[in-house]
Amino acid sequence: MFQLPFPVRDANASAGDQPLGNLPEWNLDDLYTGEDAPELKGDLDWLEQACADFASDYEGKLANLDAAGLLGCVLRNEKINQTAGRIMSFAGLRYYQLTTDAGRAKFMSDVQEKITNYTTPLVFFTLELNRLEDEHLDGLLAQNPDLARYKPVFDRIRAMKPYQLSDELEKFLHDLGVVGDAWERLFDETIAGLEFQIDGEPLNIEGTLNLLTDTDRGKRETAARELAEVFGSNIKIFARVHNTQAKEKEILDRWRGMPTPQTGRHLSNHVEPEVVEALRNAVVAAYPKLSHRYYELKRKWLGVDKMQVWDRNAPLPMDDPSIVAWKDAEKTVMEAYNAFDPRMGEIAAPFFSSGWIDAGVKPGKAPGAFAHPTVTNVHPYVMLNYLGKPRDVMTLAHELGHGVHQVLAAGQGEMLSSTPLTLAETASVFGEMLTFRKMLDGAADQNQRKVLLAGKVEDMINTVVRQIAFYDFECKLHEARRGGELTPEDINALWMSVQGESLGPAFEFMEGYETFWTYIPHFVHSPFYVYAYAFGDGLVNALYSVYSEGAEDFEDKYFDMLKAGGSKHHKELLEPFGLDASDPKFWSKGLSMISGFIDELEAMED
Repeated sequence: MFQLPFPVRDANASAGDQPLGNLPEWNLDDLYTGEDAPELKGDLDWLEQACADFASDYEGKLANLDAAGLLGCVLRNEKINQTAGRIMSFAGLRYYQLTTDAGRAKFMSDVQEKITNYTTPLVFFTLELNRLEDEHLDGLLAQNPDLARYKPVFDRIRAMKPYQLSDELEKFLHDLGVVGDAWERLFDETIAGLEFQIDGEPLNIEGTLNLLTDTDRGKRETAARELAEVFGSNIKIFARVHNTQAKEKEILDRWRGMPTPQTGRHLSNHVEPEVVEALRNAVVAAYPKLSHRYYELKRKWLGVDKMQVWDRNAPLPMDDPSIVAWKDAEKTVMEAYNAFDPRMGEIAAPFFSSGWIDAGVKPGKAPGAFAHPTVTNVHPYVMLNYLGKPRDVMTLAHELGHGVHQVLAAGQGEMLSSTPLTLAETASVFGEMLTFRKMLDGAADQNQRKVLLAGKVEDMINTVVRQIAFYDFECKLHEARRGGELTPEDINALWMSVQGESLGPAFEFMEGYETFWTYIPHFVHSPFYVYAYAFGDGLVNALYSVYSEGAEDFEDKYFDMLKAGGSKHHKELLEPFGLDASDPKFWSKGLSMISGFIDELEAMED
C-alpha cells in the first residue's frame, strides 16, 4: 500500500534523540546474485527459447487439444510466467532501492524490453482460449481434476472475451506496452528527482511530505507551501503524463468496446460494478459521520478556527513524540501476530531474519511501502521507509500481512496465487487491526488510549474516505479526458471538486493545494486501483467483527481464505464467515466500526 512517504536519512541515523537501531536491508540473492549472475543469463536464454517453442507447439492448435494436452499447455505457460516474473522482480526491486541510479534504470528497462519481445508470440494463448466454445472447455475440465483447478484462471481470462481484439492487434498492443511503461518511469523519475527547499536545506519529496506530520505547525505550513510551489512548477509534466495515460486508456477501452473506464479494473479485480458502486455510495453517504465529524474533533484539539491541509496529518497535542526503535516495532507486531495464531508468527519470522525487508530511508529509494510477492518458488520482499513513528509500526504490520498472505497463497502456483486487488488488502489490513488492538489493550492510561484511537481513525479515514475521494477524482478525470485535452487547471478543478466534500467544513484550502493530485502514483501506475483499499478496509472491519464475536474455528477459516489466493471469488471466500459483499449492509457494518471509534473519542470529550 502507498503510505505517506518519509524523509531521507541514513538508515542507522537517530530520529529525534533515540536511535532506530540497525534497520534491515534486502538480500536479493534468493532471486539472483547480480546483473551478471550466470543464472540470470541462463533464465533469459531459457525464456527466449521456451516462448518460441510454446508458440510453435500450440499456436492454432488449442481447439484440438484433449484435457491432458491442455493441462500440459497450461503448465508450460505457468513455468514461463514464473521465470519471467523472477527476472522482473529482481530488476524491479533493485530499481526501487535506488530509482535515481541510471544503471539500475537501464537494466530494468532492457530486461523489460527483452521479456516483452520474448513473450509477444504467447499472446495467442488467451485469444485462442477465448475462442473455445463453453461446452468444449467445460467438457475438458470435467475430464481432468488437475486441469479443473485452473477454472478460476480460465473464467478471468474469458471475462475479457467480449472485449478481445484480433490476434494481430493484440500482439501489436502487447509490443506497444513498453511505451506506456516509459510514461510511468517518467513520472517515477520526476517525482524522485524533485527538490524542495526547507529553511535553506534541500529535501526530496519523502522528507518534505514527512514534515506535514511535524509537531511544529509553522514547519508543516512551510512544507505544504513548498510542495505546492514545486508541484506547480512541474505541473505541465504531470498534466502531460496524466493526459497521455488517460488518452491511451480511452483508446484501448474504445477499441475493446468497454462500457466505462472502470470496466477493465473491475474485471481484473473479479468484482461486480454494482458491488463497487455500493461501496462508493456507502462511503460518500458516511462522510458526515466519519471524516467531517472526526476532523471537527481534531480542529478543537489543535485549537484552530479552521483546519488547513497541513493539519490533516498533524500529530495531536497529546501525542507521545518518542521514537519506536526497530526491535520494538518487530516485537510489537510479532506478538500481535502470534497472539492471533502462532502459525502467523511462524510465517512472518523469516522476513526479519532472512533479509526479506528493506526498512531504511535512503537517498534515491522509492517512497512509501509495499510487499512484492516475486514468484511462488521464492518468497515476498517488503519495502518500508521506517522512521520510528507509531504509524510506521502500523505500516510494518500492514506490509507484513501482505507478505504472510503471499506466502500462504504461493501453494496455489503461479497462475492461481495472485489475489484480486479487492481481496489483496485483506491480510494487510487485518494485520494492522491485530497490532492496533494489541497496542490499544496495552494503553497505559486514557490519554494514550485516546491517541491510539485517534491515530487509527485517521488511518481508516485515509484508507476509506481519502481513497474513495481519489476514486471519484479518477472517474471524473477519465470522463473529462474523453472530451479532449485537459489543461493543468482543468485537472486542478477536478481534484478540488472532491476534496471539500470528503474532508468536510472543518477545512479550508490554501492556494496551491489544487496541485496535490500530482504525486499520487496509483493514478499513473494503476488506474482505479484505489477503491481496493476501501474495499479491503470494509471487508476486514466486517471480518474482525466476526472474529471479536468469537466465531467458531475463525483462525482456520481465515488461513483457508488466505491460502486460496486467487482461486475463489469473494462470495466463496466470505461465505464461511456469514458475510456477503454484495449486501449493502455489509459496507455499513464495516463503516460502523470507524463511526464507533469516533463515538468513543467524542465521549472522552465530555
